[in-house]
Amino acid sequence: MNRETENVHPEANPDKVNGEQDRTNLQNASEKKSENFVQSDNLSDEVIMEEKDKIRNIEEDSSDENSSSRNEKDRSWEDKYAALNDSYLRLMAEFDNYRKRVLREKAELIKSGGATALENLLPVIDDFERALGTLQSTEDMPSAIEGVKLIYNKFISYLSQQGVKAIEAIGKPFDTEQFEAIATIPVTEDDRKGMVIDCIQTGYMLYDKVLRHAKVVVGE
Repeated sequence: MNRETENVHPEANPDKVNGEQDRTNLQNASEKKSENFVQSDNLSDEVIMEEKDKIRNIEEDSSDENSSSRNEKDRSWEDKYAALNDSYLRLMAEFDNYRKRVLREKAELIKSGGATALENLLPVIDDFERALGTLQSTEDMPSAIEGVKLIYNKFISYLSQQGVKAIEAIGKPFDTEQFEAIATIPVTEDDRKGMVIDCIQTGYMLYDKVLRHAKVVVGE
């Protein structure tokens, strides 16, 4: 009778009821802990995603800054190239103008120098004209000859002022730089061999440059 009473009324066994309650509380606590753990994992994933987004934004900002810096450097080099190219073109234009100016001045100098030389020869031509007139009408030939010699000396003096001088030939050793041998003659003296015996045409030099070789006769 008592056993049937216990099966019909389980509340009458307090130990059994307490055990079931403990198991239920333990299961609830475990589920709550598991739920908290899952929430904690989800929170960690969100934090990681946020950190990744921050890193990505920083990298993008850095990339933009580097790109901007490269663009500024490129523009700086382009500006320098443009400035150097402009300076080079200006320098070439100035040099071309200078070259043309020098050539023009040189041509004008040659023309003016030639004009001056010819102008200074005009008085000599005047003297020759007067001398020719005198020779046709005078009977005093020695005086006429003396006048022609004066004109000749005047002309030679003018050439000397311009740097032109006659090449001394007779009695000088034969030199192909100054002389042109047109004939040779035998000589008995040894000291006259290889020397200029006679000058057929006078040679002239302009300072240190030969204008015309002297045509000479050389002893052998």
